[in-house]
Amino acid sequence: MSSHEQKKQSVALSSVSASLLLTTLKLVVGLMTGSIGILSEAAHSAMDFGAAALTWFAVRISDKPADEKHHYGHTKIESVTALIETGLLFLTSAWVVYEAVKRLMEGGHEVEVTWYAIAVVIISIVVDISRARALKKVARETGSQALEADALHFSSDILSSAVVLVGLVFVHFGLGWADAVAGIFVAILVGHAAWELGRKTIDVLVDAAPEGLSEQIEEITSEVPGVVAIEKMRIKPAGPFVFIDMTVSVSRTLAHEKVQAICREVESQLKSALPESDTTVHARPIALNGETVTERVHVVGLNHNMHAHNISTSLSGERKQITFDVEVDGRLTIREAHEAVTALEKELHDEFDGELDICIHMDPLRHEERHTSELSAEEAARVSKIIRESAATIPGIEDVHEIRLRRTEHDRLCITLHCAFADDILLENVHNLTSRLEGIIYQTLPETGRIIVHAEPLYAQD
Repeated sequence: MSSHEQKKQSVALSSVSASLLLTTLKLVVGLMTGSIGILSEAAHSAMDFGAAALTWFAVRISDKPADEKHHYGHTKIESVTALIETGLLFLTSAWVVYEAVKRLMEGGHEVEVTWYAIAVVIISIVVDISRARALKKVARETGSQALEADALHFSSDILSSAVVLVGLVFVHFGLGWADAVAGIFVAILVGHAAWELGRKTIDVLVDAAPEGLSEQIEEITSEVPGVVAIEKMRIKPAGPFVFIDMTVSVSRTLAHEKVQAICREVESQLKSALPESDTTVHARPIALNGETVTERVHVVGLNHNMHAHNISTSLSGERKQITFDVEVDGRLTIREAHEAVTALEKELHDEFDGELDICIHMDPLRHEERHTSELSAEEAARVSKIIRESAATIPGIEDVHEIRLRRTEHDRLCITLHCAFADDILLENVHNLTSRLEGIIYQTLPETGRIIVHAEPLYAQD
């Protein structure tokens, strides 16, 4: 059992004992003196005893973890208990008002003011102050609605006991009706406490979001980079906890991993600001106004499990032409690949909503795993020399290094190499130069099956 659970159950049990003691004292003294004020206090304390017992039961049940039937835990048992306490408060108020009005209409009732009547009211006030403080302290620490309701009962008892005490003083000086009036005033206080408790309890039971919480969540979420807007938010309070389920809009151009990172960041920020929260964040990709043609083509391609690259756009009057390469599963037949690309073209026409010419080059996406072997030292030296001599014929390539050579089971060369360029050369020009180098190598070494050239700035650390 956690320290919070121990505190809740301990203070709830002590409230049961205190309520039972006060109920017994007030009932005995009320019957002995005939004071409707004290009897109303006895009824109030009796109701407090029942409420405290329910609270003790509720905090024991509410601390149980979630299970297969109760996915949100058992915390709402405290709210059900508080609702029962509300009903008891209203019944107590009605009974006290009825008895007090009856006595006033009948011309009063003889009330005996004794020292023990005064003493029991004073004792009641002292006990109520002690219990209210203890309950409020633990309720704040644990967020327990049931303990908060119990604290409210004891707080209202303090004022109502004080009113009864004043009524007894007036009776002592010959104003017999003051006792009944004090009883009515106590009933009004009890009824008000019942109204406030009932309103808060019903809000929890119907899942009303705590005041100001929605705005706080929106402010925290909107500050997370990548969140475009909050589309939907649901808040479900359950005792000291709050469950948050929300959907945020993000750019559809973001990678799936980035979208998940945004969702995790929102959950982390909310958990930091609201420790007693359980947040689930969903993301909905949306198109933003500032998307470029390249981004739009790339997104549509990914929707078809195809990676588009080398995207180029040109305009001829009002007609737009888009050309690009797309990687298609190399194991497909030409008909299957063409049908897949045709579906991609159709969605692109819908995406751009206008006259559009599209030309797509299909690159086969390979999946095979090659088994390779090393070249002999003499052959590796020969191939490396050819590669360096080929690079020397291309101005701009400053250095060729890290040449690695393998031969496949089909007797084809696999070549990887690094080459360096001046820092200020544009990447597009670098790509053209490396493509030239690849072409020369393919011509010079016809047995080459694949070349990978890694470009880097001059003197860069690999």
